[in-house]
Amino acid sequence: MGSLLKILIYFYLCTGVQGSIHRIPWLACQFTDELVSLNSEGHIVTQLVSREAMLQFGQNGDAPVNPQAITFLITGSKLDLRKHLEGVEVEQLECMLRRYSTEGIHVRWPVQGAQGYNHWYTATLKHSKGLFTITGFLRQPSDQPAPGQQDYHSWPAIADREILTTTVAMVIKSQTPSLKAGLRSQQKLHCLFDVDHRGPNISVEWHQQRRGERTKLFSHTSRTGQTEGAGVAVKALERGDASYTLPFTKMSSEGTYICSVSVIPLFTSVDINLQIEEPPRVSINVGPVLTLQDGGEQKVVCEADSYYPLDVEIVWYEQDPSASSQRVGAPLPKVLQNILLSSHKHNQDSTYTVSAFFYLQASLKASGRQFTCSVSHQSLRMPIRKSFILRVEEPGSWMFTLLVGFVLVSLLVVLVVMLHQLHLGRRKMIEKKPY
Repeated sequence: MGSLLKILIYFYLCTGVQGSIHRIPWLACQFTDELVSLNSEGHIVTQLVSREAMLQFGQNGDAPVNPQAITFLITGSKLDLRKHLEGVEVEQLECMLRRYSTEGIHVRWPVQGAQGYNHWYTATLKHSKGLFTITGFLRQPSDQPAPGQQDYHSWPAIADREILTTTVAMVIKSQTPSLKAGLRSQQKLHCLFDVDHRGPNISVEWHQQRRGERTKLFSHTSRTGQTEGAGVAVKALERGDASYTLPFTKMSSEGTYICSVSVIPLFTSVDINLQIEEPPRVSINVGPVLTLQDGGEQKVVCEADSYYPLDVEIVWYEQDPSASSQRVGAPLPKVLQNILLSSHKHNQDSTYTVSAFFYLQASLKASGRQFTCSVSHQSLRMPIRKSFILRVEEPGSWMFTLLVGFVLVSLLVVLVVMLHQLHLGRRKMIEKKPY
């Protein structure tokens, strides 16, 4: 791309004109070309070559935005990739272009004016923050068949500045390419598709890939009306909604889900990665205030229970609450170093439990200190914290309390005995009186 063109494009983007994708009719893309050849041993070797390309929306005969790059000119059809990108900033998009092989299958694409032969390409648009993935099939009509098989064995050459006039024939989209879910929740795996003509013969399938095993969850063929499995509303397929519903997630729900859509000679799929994340339940074995005698010892335990996946971090802090209330120069909490960790416990529901504990030696100078357990886990936006205040009392105060208690109990016993003797004396006096 020439330096002048780069300056113009940068200025165009910085002026805020791009807004939504409807305000800018092109995207800079990476075209991964494939050079196929035979090596000396007669084996097929494919070399991937990255080439500069532009995805340009317009009409047949439009001048290329970047004459130095390969231009994939998308002309009008029933499908418009840009309607799936409303409100998205151009710099948030990643555009990738590739050739597509029909594996030697020749089918006249059933739209008005379509020719017998087509060259196929895929345009994949991904959001930089993983909000969606869109793949569109670009059809380049041709009145001449390619020599030999019309697949990767005989790709037609594409010149550096060539303009390829195409239309969008099929689209597949997912708004949940990566999904995190807690246990026992309902999740919808988003998968939409659209085709540029009515009544296509469509096959839809869902698979789950987990630990090397591939399991079919659902399949439907519009030509026969045959349906296997559940999780997809068959009526919704008529409007292009192939979303799959998981009613109750469990640990075995984790894995990669593949939504596949086939309209001969095209086949496409989108992967959805589902990861289970269960936040820990945090507790400590002491109350808000722990009272100890000077010199006493207490085992203090912080437990993180029923979390997934495995990695969790538990840190104990000590600080003076009165000092931390200072606006300026407040000391940072001190990380305790004498912390011991228990072994991880594997629960029946495949979650984990672990505890971090230490032995607290009570001293008068530590009285009033706050001790905080902080638990961090990837399922948490902020760490969970549990705290308690240490109160330390002198041994003398305990002796005084015991002495006062002993004196009070003794006085109470003496009083009871005296009242009992008094009662007996009065009864004897009444018995001695003459009638």
